[in-house]
Amino acid sequence: MKKVIYLFLFTVILSSCSSKPHYVVKGRIDGSDSITFYLQKRVDGKIVSIDSAVSKKGQFTMKGGAIEYPQMVQLVAGNTRKRTSFFLENSQITVKGNLDSLYKAVFTGSKTQSQYDSLIKSIKILGDKYSKIVNEYQAINQTGDAARLANLQKQLDSIQTGMINLNKTFVKTHPSSYAIPSILIPLSYEMDADEIESTVNQLDTAIAALPPIKALKERVSVMKAVSVGQKAPDFTLNDVNDKPVSLSSKIGSKLLLIDFWASWCSPCRQENPNVVKVYNEFHKKGFDIFGVSLDQKKDPWVKAIADDKLAWTHVSDLQYWNSAAAKLYAVNSIPANFLLDETGKIIARNLRGDELYNKVNEILGAKK
Repeated sequence: MKKVIYLFLFTVILSSCSSKPHYVVKGRIDGSDSITFYLQKRVDGKIVSIDSAVSKKGQFTMKGGAIEYPQMVQLVAGNTRKRTSFFLENSQITVKGNLDSLYKAVFTGSKTQSQYDSLIKSIKILGDKYSKIVNEYQAINQTGDAARLANLQKQLDSIQTGMINLNKTFVKTHPSSYAIPSILIPLSYEMDADEIESTVNQLDTAIAALPPIKALKERVSVMKAVSVGQKAPDFTLNDVNDKPVSLSSKIGSKLLLIDFWASWCSPCRQENPNVVKVYNEFHKKGFDIFGVSLDQKKDPWVKAIADDKLAWTHVSDLQYWNSAAAKLYAVNSIPANFLLDETGKIIARNLRGDELYNKVNEILGAKK
């Protein structure tokens, strides 16, 4: 009788242990015999491996403890660039594919991955159309047909808007999905502070409490501090002669443009002639520019200033995307700019081409 009781208790213990939250990843990757597969994720800006397994005749299994919440990870084949991404969660997940096209692998068993796949599937039609037009644009660009290029650009802009809207719809209709951070974070760069805040407020409490969403909330606060109508935060960086120059020392012009750019940024360099045109026409009427570079090295920065004939004050801490000024102004893409009035209040932002010219002309054009 005692043996029966012991066996019963042992079975219960085993059952309780195996029922604890955990993950299992079973892989069947053709052509991958004796290859070590790694599960990797980004932690504090660095890629770390969280599990690994060696494939035998194309098959492998990884098992681990509880995942705090479903997160996007990468499955990497050895020391190669062959990899694919998926949502790891506390379930048994199966991955099937081919080593030579690992990025096409199919995952089953992850609820979050299934939700994410539904979005990707809905976007694919637009994505394929976008790629086709991009190829056509590149071909036409060799001919210099401006009218045709303009038409293609309109089509590309329309498709991009469509893809953005599909992402927004997913976020609104899946407020409790753990796929939200991977979708909303990049999407947020196409949204203003109020829209981001409204979107976050509609999320399920558990999703809103995730670290990436908390960080997004903090960025919203920074974005609001540099929105139109706010006084521009002051900062000081070194100029090309290594002398500190503050933004406040430049405020006083009728209009001051804080221009975030970099020598390595092609769109910035393409926009520079438009900025130069506005500067040359309106500088004597009270328009000035404070250039802030996200360069990493001084020489290419200084060379670009000379090559593009940027005859205004330039500063940089040469910290790339870790630029203190860029963080202060929530700049996540360049070119980016902020137009200030003579009191230092932000009156417009991210004006390019004709938009910049027309705005400056509206304020200074009739003034002598």
